[in-house]
Amino acid sequence: MVSALRKDARSGRVLPFVVTYDDQLVGQLTVGGVQYGSLRGAHVGYWVAQEFAGRGIIPTAVALATDHAFRTLRLHRVEISMRPENAPSRRVAEKLDFRFEGERREYLHIDGEWRDHLVYVLLAGDIPEGVLERWHRRYGRRHTERVTGK
Repeated sequence: MVSALRKDARSGRVLPFVVTYDDQLVGQLTVGGVQYGSLRGAHVGYWVAQEFAGRGIIPTAVALATDHAFRTLRLHRVEISMRPENAPSRRVAEKLDFRFEGERREYLHIDGEWRDHLVYVLLAGDIPEGVLERWHRRYGRRHTERVTGK
């Protein structure tokens, strides 16, 4: 998996990140499926260790990655998809003002079955001040310092 991520990262199709909190590895985030041309989009996937969930770590990481996708990569569209029963992931997308776009039936093959996924989307112009800035305004900066080291 690591060698495949490295190869895709070198090609510019994937941006893999580790997520740390107080200098400890607590999760992972990937900006994947990066496409230019007429789409100019990507999707974001993430996980966090259960004992660190609920601390604002993943919303902060997703906000940082989304701002990078819009400002540095100059993408137009970022998607987050998750299984319908994954309420914490839905909450991350909703906290960051990603808009619910719909359901993709039998979208990914997981654990031996085709699984439905819900799709949330943010467009580059939806939050002109930046996702992280809005996250800070709404929920404060207390999470960010420990995730980014700033």
